[in-house]
Amino acid sequence: MNTEAAPTVELLAITPNSERLIEEAGRTCYLSFDKMTDDSSKRFIRMVVKNGHHSVLEHASATFRIKGGSRSFTHQIVRHRVASFSQQSQRYVSEDEFQIVIPPSIKANAQALAVFNGLIEHARTAYAELKGLDIRKEDARFVLPNAVTSEIVVSANFREWRHILEVRLEKGAQWEIRLICDEILKVLAAQAPTVFEDMVSPQG
Repeated sequence: MNTEAAPTVELLAITPNSERLIEEAGRTCYLSFDKMTDDSSKRFIRMVVKNGHHSVLEHASATFRIKGGSRSFTHQIVRHRVASFSQQSQRYVSEDEFQIVIPPSIKANAQALAVFNGLIEHARTAYAELKGLDIRKEDARFVLPNAVTSEIVVSANFREWRHILEVRLEKGAQWEIRLICDEILKVLAAQAPTVFEDMVSPQG
């Protein structure tokens, strides 16, 4: 029986008073600190975003722990090299009880799902048999499919998060990374609403 996972996104850390910090840093360029008020951050951030002055957004950052995403997902997210990553190692962590992600298109097709489940069970058996033959985890993992889940922690500054979300929430992006990035956007929009207010969720 294959154990299907659901992705979860957990905010581990975020720059305190991030929007105020962005304004403070940005106003250094103009030495316009006298224009700061209790509610001036919103106007200032909207101005820099509109004008494309996104470098000041780099002063704030956020870190997320993402569970239940597939290796296919992590292979995509780590391509954003301005971000920092710490990922579950298949060399050192046993995958005896691995969970999987099933694409909706496969789940909706009974024949395709049977093919998929058969391959997963074959991989699970092969992995166990290789370890039983004293093959180390780092080599036994070569039989594991991209459907296997992998935990990852991702840190990025706000400018890079905007870039990641812009690219990965696009309609043409792969469904799984869109789903996970939509959850990240919900968190960031709640924590730093002005910075991310113009970003559109694929879920509406």
